[in-house]
Parts: sequence; C-alpha cells; structure tokens
Amino acid sequence: MMEKEKSKLKMAVYWAASCGGCCVSVLDVHEKLFDVVAAADLLFWPIALDTKYHDVEEMPDNHIDLTLFNGAVRNSENEHMAKLLRKKSRILVAYGSCAHLGGIPGLANFTTKDELFRRVYLESESTVNPEKLLPVPEYKAREGTLTIPSFYNDVRSLAQVTDVDYFIPGCPPQTERLIEVFSAIVSGAELPPKGSVIGAGTKTQCEECIRKKSENRQIKKFYRPWEIEDDGITCFLEQGVICMGPATRSGCGYRCIKGNAPCRGCYGPPAGVPDPGAKMMAAVAGIIDQKEPEEISKVVADIEDPAGLFYRFSLPVSLLRRKMS
Repeated sequence: MMEKEKSKLKMAVYWAASCGGCCVSVLDVHEKLFDVVAAADLLFWPIALDTKYHDVEEMPDNHIDLTLFNGAVRNSENEHMAKLLRKKSRILVAYGSCAHLGGIPGLANFTTKDELFRRVYLESESTVNPEKLLPVPEYKAREGTLTIPSFYNDVRSLAQVTDVDYFIPGCPPQTERLIEVFSAIVSGAELPPKGSVIGAGTKTQCEECIRKKSENRQIKKFYRPWEIEDDGITCFLEQGVICMGPATRSGCGYRCIKGNAPCRGCYGPPAGVPDPGAKMMAAVAGIIDQKEPEEISKVVADIEDPAGLFYRFSLPVSLLRRKMS
C-alpha cells in the first residue's frame, strides 16, 4: 500500500507600508525556490496572485501555516489585514525592518497626518489643487459611496497591532533566515521560543566588526560618508562617519560594513536596549574630543538629521515613538 502523501505547507505573504524590497527578497532564495514550491502552496500574495481579501476571510482559522507580513501599519487596511492574517495563520512572522520596528515609513512619526496632507496635497511644488481637496475615507459620489482606507496619525510595527510569533529583521531580510524558518516548519523541527528574533546575535555590530578600533577614540568633526576617503580598515566612527554599530544587534554578518558602508541599524537594537537612538547618542557623546558646551554643539551640528539617522528604522518602537503635538 502506498504511503499517504504528506500535505503541503500553506503559505501567505502580505505587503503593507513598505517599499516592496521584502517581497523581492522572498525570490532571492534562487534555486531553493523549487524546494519551496515543492513543499508549499502559496495561498495569498497580492503582488503575485489574484487572491482577494474575501478569499482570505472565508478561510478557516489557522488555515495558513506560515504568513510573512512585511511592512509597517500605516492605515486601516494594513491593520485589518494584520489582524485577519493573525486569525487565519498558525505562525505569523514580522518579516523585515518595517514590520519588525516600523522601519523607514515610521520616520513619518516625526510629523503629523495633518502636516503630511498639507505638504503633499496643498504645498508641494508639483501639486495643482485649486480646490484644496484632501483625502477622506468616505465620499458620496453620484455613482455611489466611494471608500479608501483611513490614514492613521501614527505608523506602528506589526506587534503593536497584533500578536506576532517571530521576527525576521533586516532591510531587506537575509534569505538564509527565511530558509531557516521555512525548513524548520516543513521538517517538523522544534521552533525557537515564541517572540524570537530569528538570526539575532547576542552582541552589537561593533563587538563583531573586524575594522580596527583604538583604545581612546576621539574625534573633532563628523562627516557624511561621501565627504571622506574611507581607508577600508579603520572604524567608521573613528573616521568621523556615523555608524549605527554601537546601537545595533549583531547577526547580519555586518554586510554593509564589509561593503565599506556604515551600519544603518536595520537589524534593530540589541536585547535590553529600549531606545537605539538614545544608545547611539551616548556612543557619539563618548567620542567627541571637546570639553566646552559651545564647541561640543559645533561638532554635533555636523551630524545631518541626527533624529532621522539614529531612529531610521526604529522610531515607532522607541521610547520616543513620535513627535509630540
């Protein structure tokens, strides 16, 4: 008698507020894509399949084995799908920096919804809007009522709106991490504890970085990366270039630094660091070779957009969270 064929894994991928790079990274498994196709049925992926929202709504609860949710939660549609996919999925993964931390879309928390709408729809140099119309969630037209998602004042991470099983960090995530999770589920191997950040190291990027550091590093000026000729050997901070290594967890293999670019912080803060921006400010303060407040202020003034730089990926989950109105 033939052995009963093992049922295939059911997968879903969703794209919320993000650039789409995480969706592309799913295809970066290259030839292993054939293994994925052989072991899994992709039930829902809006950029690749014509599955509708109502199709997901009609699925039984926990019908999907694994959902990769990428992107931050920016509007009511994102939140609805986050909660719906949580209900329909056995394992929900925050895939990439935007779902994990809020990501670059989260920098919008430095402003407000009203300020954004005013700039985009009324004040921008390319806008022609003499009637000064702004988006509204509901509009009664002659043909009927038209609706669009409500635009929230805050950008939030996935875990700030629903329960998340695992986090895969990175902008975009490393393919190896996806294969680890997928292979473990397919094989029935024991999964990490719920809430784990897959691939996260226990150290900071700085602690694992191979670039040379001096015992007493002191600098008098900060530069943007293109303003110096990097020697490819010396610590970026010692060359006066902001590198998020002191405030970012290890685990990515410091790929940016290997490519002679400073760490951007996309892997998020190490365990026990609630605010990477504050951690980075402390690191910067410790290497400024000035004593007088006025001189220190001049050095700090060289840092272009420090808030955006230090909180590039993590503002929504930081202690700061957003601009106070």
